[in-house]
Amino acid sequence: MPKKCKTFVIDTNVILHDHQCIYKFDNNDIVIPIPVLEELDKFKKGNDPINFQAREFTRVLDSIVGDKLFNGGLKLGVGKGKLRIVTGKTPSEELKRSFRDDIPDHRILAIADFVKQEDPKRCTVFVTKDVNLRMKAKSLGIMAEDYQNDKVINIDLMDEGVRTIEGYDADSIKAIYSDGSSEVKEWSFGNEPIANEFFILKNGNNSVLAKYNAETNSLERVEKHSAYGIKPRNAEQTFSLNALTDDKIQLITLTGKAGTGKTLLALAAAIEQHDKYDQILLARPIVALSNKDMGFLPGDAEEKIRPYMQPLFDNLNVIKHALNARSVEYKKIETLKDDNRLVIEPLAYIRGRSLSNTFFIVDEAQNLTPHEVRTIVTRAGEGTKIVFTGDIQQIDSPYLDARSNGLAFLTDKMREQDIFAHINLVRGERSYLAELASNLL
Repeated sequence: MPKKCKTFVIDTNVILHDHQCIYKFDNNDIVIPIPVLEELDKFKKGNDPINFQAREFTRVLDSIVGDKLFNGGLKLGVGKGKLRIVTGKTPSEELKRSFRDDIPDHRILAIADFVKQEDPKRCTVFVTKDVNLRMKAKSLGIMAEDYQNDKVINIDLMDEGVRTIEGYDADSIKAIYSDGSSEVKEWSFGNEPIANEFFILKNGNNSVLAKYNAETNSLERVEKHSAYGIKPRNAEQTFSLNALTDDKIQLITLTGKAGTGKTLLALAAAIEQHDKYDQILLARPIVALSNKDMGFLPGDAEEKIRPYMQPLFDNLNVIKHALNARSVEYKKIETLKDDNRLVIEPLAYIRGRSLSNTFFIVDEAQNLTPHEVRTIVTRAGEGTKIVFTGDIQQIDSPYLDARSNGLAFLTDKMREQDIFAHINLVRGERSYLAELASNLL
């Protein structure tokens, strides 16, 4: 028996999240409320990701419609449903009594309610990334859900990247120590190892840090190395520096709570390898401070941006303080900055560029959408290494969560690739106070 088709009513924030969203609902029909087009109009100008999404969706819509009338709806393609625009509808009495303000959200709800009443036998679902608006819809008896297409199903993958194996073969541990590696002949410790997965192997009092090499099917010893004065303080930091300095690994995600050293390690590793790259770029998305836009901050454009970038400069200062001010390494940092080979900028300034032979660090990547992360990675040219750092429990965007942010999406999709590595850092090293606060508050 064929599955009954549904009608999905799409909110503005879904389109601003993914301009291709109308093609992600299989053979179900899509309704775009007219207030959504009005809202998209306000987002067309600008250089932010949502501005790009708004412009691209307008182009998608124009390519579908062409010179045809749109009042009856148009087929989206083979195996797809029909897309139609529904114009403004008078809100029901219940909606009027519930929500007195005439705002776009309530006009969109009125259209969703109309679509539902128009064909009561067909399932109508309102799709929005606004949690509060979903609650409003459900209070009116309208089915509502988040946009699910790019959500990570198994969020527990973010806690992986490092596994502790108790009772590992003692002879193999000795071989890894003496020879540097040991072939994996049999595996009886849960999931099979994946490319560039890190392990803490233990047998009694013996232990060793190792990384799985999928090409040779062996576990290789990971030794503790410092990078530009920054010494790893735990196993996860040791693994992170190993991945960051491995030429074969071109894409890395470092996750973990504040104070675990994600950005500091990435920056130290980048400077340690400055002779391999034409430029070191460190960037982060600009997220409003205290719910205030940049316009609220005093000064010119550079001065307005400075508070957003300050945490990155702080990490650079930590590295400088670990060095002797008269040392060659200290002076090298200043030279890299003066020669524009070490650059700290907002992510928006870098978006759209092709990055060749660059060590590119993207901080606070949990605030990026999957589309933004995809766009960044596809800019990578020859010789480029990209590192994404972030904490999926500290998301500032109201329309992203632990399962839908770009950092989780990237880790989920790239897992098992031989040029990718993921490490989740769990131990805070900033201070005992910071670690205690992170765990208890």
